[in-house]
Amino acid sequence: MKKFCLLLLAACTSASVYSQVATGLAKYVDPFIGTGFHGHVFMGANVPFGAVQLGPANLSEGWDWCSGYHISDSTIIGFGHTHLSGTGIGDLGDIVLMPTTGDIKVYKGSLNNMDGGYVSKFSHKDETAFPGYYAVKLQRYNIGVKLTATKRVGFHEYTFPKTDQAHIVIDLQQGIGWDAPTETSVQQVNDTTITGYRYSKGWAKDQRIYFTMILSKPVKNFTVYDSTARDGKTVTGNKVKGVATFATADNEKIYVKVGISPVSIANAMLNIKTELPGWDFNKTVTAANADWNKEFSKVAVKTTDDVKKKVFYTAMYHTMIAPSVFNDVNGEYWGTDKVVHKNAGFTNLTTFSLWDTYRAANPLFTVLQPQRVNDMISTMLAIYQQQGKLPVWHLMANETDCMVGYSAVPIVVDAFLKGYKGFDAKLAYEAVKATAMKEERGINYVKNLGFIPADSTAESVSMGLEYAIDDWCIAQMAKKLGNVADYNYFLKRGNNYKNYFDTKTGFMRARLSKTAFREPFDPFQSRHIHGDFTEGNSWQYTWLVPQDVEGLIKLLGGDKAFVTKLDQFFVAKGDMGPEASNDISGLIGQYAHGNEPSHHITYMYAYAGQPWKTAEKVRGIVKDFYTDKTDGIIGNEDVGQMSAWYVFSSLGFYPVNPANGNYVFGSPLFDEATISLAGNKKFTLIARNNSEQNKYIQSVKYNGKPYTKSYISHADLIKGGTLVFEMGPKPSLTWGVKPADRPYSAPKF
Repeated sequence: MKKFCLLLLAACTSASVYSQVATGLAKYVDPFIGTGFHGHVFMGANVPFGAVQLGPANLSEGWDWCSGYHISDSTIIGFGHTHLSGTGIGDLGDIVLMPTTGDIKVYKGSLNNMDGGYVSKFSHKDETAFPGYYAVKLQRYNIGVKLTATKRVGFHEYTFPKTDQAHIVIDLQQGIGWDAPTETSVQQVNDTTITGYRYSKGWAKDQRIYFTMILSKPVKNFTVYDSTARDGKTVTGNKVKGVATFATADNEKIYVKVGISPVSIANAMLNIKTELPGWDFNKTVTAANADWNKEFSKVAVKTTDDVKKKVFYTAMYHTMIAPSVFNDVNGEYWGTDKVVHKNAGFTNLTTFSLWDTYRAANPLFTVLQPQRVNDMISTMLAIYQQQGKLPVWHLMANETDCMVGYSAVPIVVDAFLKGYKGFDAKLAYEAVKATAMKEERGINYVKNLGFIPADSTAESVSMGLEYAIDDWCIAQMAKKLGNVADYNYFLKRGNNYKNYFDTKTGFMRARLSKTAFREPFDPFQSRHIHGDFTEGNSWQYTWLVPQDVEGLIKLLGGDKAFVTKLDQFFVAKGDMGPEASNDISGLIGQYAHGNEPSHHITYMYAYAGQPWKTAEKVRGIVKDFYTDKTDGIIGNEDVGQMSAWYVFSSLGFYPVNPANGNYVFGSPLFDEATISLAGNKKFTLIARNNSEQNKYIQSVKYNGKPYTKSYISHADLIKGGTLVFEMGPKPSLTWGVKPADRPYSAPKF
């Protein structure tokens, strides 16, 4: 009777936990959205911005498996503790655990010989995921797997069948994508504790991660492997594996806690002791889900359409997977300078996909994540001190130098101009200026010529246009600081975009000298890596002037000519060529929503006095390119940027300029949305008479008074208040049309 009561209590506890996590805003999140097509999103269990992303990896490899998982697959080779989300390059996948039964196998196997390895098939019918939780059944072994996590600890629950040969394989060889081990080590400390480390190279050239693993059941036997089985309880090599073996009763659960650290095995243990001292799996699931609900509650949307809620809160979820924590509970972290840093005074972070995220994800953080903004900027400034420049694309204490521009600059400047005080402003200005004055990646040509010659540097147009955005941002920071000389210098560099514009063709194009462009020229052609553009063509990059839309309008011949060319852009058809990047997806004419350089373009109509065309395009993109299906993201998620675009746009506004503190109105999707801000303030957006047909803003009231501008400032937004949109089925030819009511570029100090 006592045993029966305990079983009944366990069943009731489990049921109550899982019904609990199904409530709240987290119930609208579907982590499977984006696991199809080219979304490349992370699948598994984590907490907001956590160091641990604990999830499955498929046996298949390739571009669509950059996160290790794709919905088209039905194989699992284990559960790693670090993952990327939405990138176009694969890496991480560290510290893989795989529960098995039967004969010991320490290699994953292959698609041609699955029986020769430990890989298992699974069915998506046996798979469950929600924020902070992942579960699946391994068909080959009849093992149930449940995963959850804290910031720095992965928590596994394995339900085994009755067997004398139950195993947990620890595979330190396995990684994702470009990742390859350089040195790995595993050691059995006692019958419930296993430790080790994994050094690897890949996208991050020198990655180091340490782990401590604690088991709920004593190990019956522990075997270590490099290329073959080894004597002893410890082994170091390139392809290290460890296998813990048990005898299990039917449906016996074994729990595993894995703490990770960028610093040491001891810190990994400290992370476990601090974050997960007990063994209550369900309580940990509940806590993780509560962490997510706390974040989701910052934006409350009202709509009768639950699908819209599902897409919205899943988008919010995707914006908070990275940047991820990269320190231990004692504050220690591994720096870019390959030194352990202590007492940093901020939470060190990693996974900065800045070329993507400076456009919308980081501006979104300035609204919803004020404390984390300070940590992000402080991390970037520490990276500057350690490597001599701000991060470009930073991963696990490594500079990858991936993508063009120095895109940390607009993020630092945006935070500074918005009044953030949680970082060293003097150091911040030193960092942005020093980064822009280096002699690398074409910057020397920018300083000497004002453009990057196409025969000197690949992707010269894209690189030059991104530098112009970044330099314009530095100019605004200099102006705010009262540095007139630097303001004039960097403002001139911010106007360098004009040097790529060909007045004869009306396009941005590659320049060879002050008097010659590269020939032949086709605005549709896109040659990635060895061409003139980064994942795009001239049609798309001609609009990459978010810092000075008024100047671009003038280049193109005024408002009318500007709008005419924008209209052409959204219908133009042409061959992009055989080398066009897979990233160029979600096409409307030449507009490519699947890639970031296009993200601001729909909102440029407002600068020329036609905001209703912005509304048309935004509503179409929101409807067609974001869905609740597994292929519901039209391109790489890109570490939160694709979803940040949706969060902003569905609320009704978007930061075209990355650092001037203004948000341009589009077309609000929801009947009502309330943003919870710092200081217990709230900003509410109400869309009256809103519907799929009534997508055009007719008029606006701000705090009860008529508001004729087609934008709102960050300063006004964070004060709190109420914005009421009157929506209608036809464009208003008066609201937001006058020059005085249009968005502007240069911030007003």
